Formats: sequence, C-alpha cells, structure tokens
Amino acid sequence: MTINYTCAGFFTGAGGIETAFENQGFKTIYANEIDNYAVTTYAANHELNATCKDIRDVKCNEIPKFDIMLAGFPCQAFSLAGYRKGFDDEKGRGTLFFELERIFKKKKPKVIFLENVKNLVGHDNGNTFQVILEKLEHAGYHVKHRVLNATEYGNIPQNRERIYIVAFRNKKVYQKFDFPKPIPLTTKLSDVIDFENKVEDKYYYTADKCSFYDTLKEQMTNPNAIYQWRRVYVRENKSGVIPTLTANMGTGGHNVPLILTKHGIRKLTPLECFRAQGYPNNFIIPEGMSNTRAYKQAGNSVVVPVITRIAEEIKKVL
Repeated sequence: MTINYTCAGFFTGAGGIETAFENQGFKTIYANEIDNYAVTTYAANHELNATCKDIRDVKCNEIPKFDIMLAGFPCQAFSLAGYRKGFDDEKGRGTLFFELERIFKKKKPKVIFLENVKNLVGHDNGNTFQVILEKLEHAGYHVKHRVLNATEYGNIPQNRERIYIVAFRNKKVYQKFDFPKPIPLTTKLSDVIDFENKVEDKYYYTADKCSFYDTLKEQMTNPNAIYQWRRVYVRENKSGVIPTLTANMGTGGHNVPLILTKHGIRKLTPLECFRAQGYPNNFIIPEGMSNTRAYKQAGNSVVVPVITRIAEEIKKVL
C-alpha cells in the first residue's frame, strides 16, 4: 500500500523544496512565505497557493496536520554573502529558526527537512549550529546532516554547497536513512544556458550602458566559459561551472555570471538562473515580475535535483 505522505513548507520562496519532494510523490498541503512576489511565483507553478504571512504570525492551529516539515530558513544571517550575523541579525532573520521550533514542537511531524548555507556549520564557532541540533534533539528528533555540492550530488553545473539537515522522530527510521551518493556531472552549461539564440536586449552589455564594457570585451574571449565581473577585472570561472548564484544578481552586483555569445556579452537571464538551480524547463516566471525580483528568487532558491535525491532516500525509509 502506498502512503501519501504530506508536507508543510515554510519560507517556501519560489517553491523549490516542495517541487523536489513532489517529484518523489509527497503531497504539499500547506506552504507559507512572507514575500508576496515569491508567493505569486509559487502559485504560477503549484496547485496549492502559499499563504503570504510572516511566520511569526502563523498560529499552529492554522496549519493542517502534516508528516514532513520543509524549510529553507532564511540564510542571509549565516551566509558569506549576507555578512554572517547569525542569531544576532538585527532584522530578526537569524532567530526565525525558533519559529520553526515552535511549530515542530506542537505539530510533531515524522520528518523535518532543513536547508541552509554551508557557513551555518561554522558560524559563531559552531555555536549557532549546535543550538539548532540541540533544539531538534530536545524535541525528540534524531538528526543527520551533510554539506553537499550541486555539482557532485545534483548533476547541476553550479558550484553551490549547502547543508542539508534531516531529522526523524523514529530512531529506527533514522538509522536506516543515508544521504545520496555522489553522481557524475553530465549536465553541460549549454543544457542550462542558451548560448545560441538571441535573448532580450536588456540582458546584453553595451558600451553605452556599461562603463566597463571595454574591459569585458578585451578580457572575455572564451565563448564556452562563465565569467564574473570583479569590480576592476573579469574573472573566468576555471571550474567550468556556474559560480554560486546569489539574490543580488539582478542589482548589477559583482555576482552576475556573464557569457560571451555571437550576439554579444550578456548576463544570464532569470530563467537560466532557475535552470541552474535545477528547476524544470517549463518553470513559469509570472508575467510582469521584475527582473530584480526574479533574480532574487532564483538566487535565494535551492538546487531542486539534490533535494529530490534526498527526498528519494527519505521515501525509502519511511
């Protein structure tokens, strides 16, 4: 008999974690996200509408009973790109983990799945991570965690290391669970990025729009490479994969990956950034969504195939 395990997602963003678990047959019955633009993207790609609400205002009795908690809780406070403030983040993002704790202590799901930046492990000499592990254990969970890179575990050509935390209420189930094994990287950059066809003009760099265009033109010579602008020079990414995507790509920050095509030098489009996170080719960016918001959602998102593989391992042991 097949049991349809149910999921509740928090900090869902564009819905990457839910998509990954749905790929393995899990059913999302509740989703919550504070950013109304991300909620719009979520609705365009999922049957379920996410509630648009600050998690601090979400009452436990509003959430239906569920089997698996999914959360990519805010990482800005712990990330290298977000200046590593952790639980002391003045915007309160670091302490939002305790809102998850409030919910999982009350709802007691069978499994808790959390995703965050690799730097969470070393933040504040490991104290931040230790608190998270202790809170899970005190609530009756047995925890496994691992840092996995998209290039090694998701067959995705993006250098993106993230920590994945999986907690089980049942000790025997926990003992049977293991993270997926590495797989070869066979997905090519050209599977994710359209090097051949012309895209909209706004993605191209030109002399009249870009003060450092001459430097780009001089230094970008390899049409099969990914480049990054580093304030005064251009760096070719020698690893042959896309550098870690970030939420500030749309603001012209130095993290925008650049490519050389026969149509000119351009940055990746938002849809290419979603593809570089392993989203399906039919993923919809809602009409009227600004580039800045779409880039932010892609950069804040998760690597769907890595989580799909973890969800598969969870399904095996439940």
